Amino acid sequence: MGGKPTRTVGLWDGSAAEHVNRMLPKNVELVTAFNNVSAEKLHDLNSKVDCDVLICGNKEESRTKVFELVKAIPGARPLDAGPLENSRTIEQVTALLVSLNIRHNVKGAGIRITGLPV
Repeated sequence: MGGKPTRTVGLWDGSAAEHVNRMLPKNVELVTAFNNVSAEKLHDLNSKVDCDVLICGNKEESRTKVFELVKAIPGARPLDAGPLENSRTIEQVTALLVSLNIRHNVKGAGIRITGLPV
């Protein structure tokens, strides 16, 4: 599509996740996660991720499976972010994080959601 990685593209379906979900067979459950986690951090197995991983999907059971995977990554905190449609907002934050990485000359900016019970 081109353009800057710090800009977002609007999709008719609302998000890339919803777009993909519309094309999947009805018996396939799509869950999104790691949208806002640096690939650099995930690639380096010696690096602590140190951010929250927001998990979206239409079925709680499917989100729970991904929740357990995230818990296995040191420093990553899984958070149930609700239905797949919430990916719309989360995907927008990715462009902001890319911009912050560029502005501050880092490769691992992430997010932490505060005020939630442990």
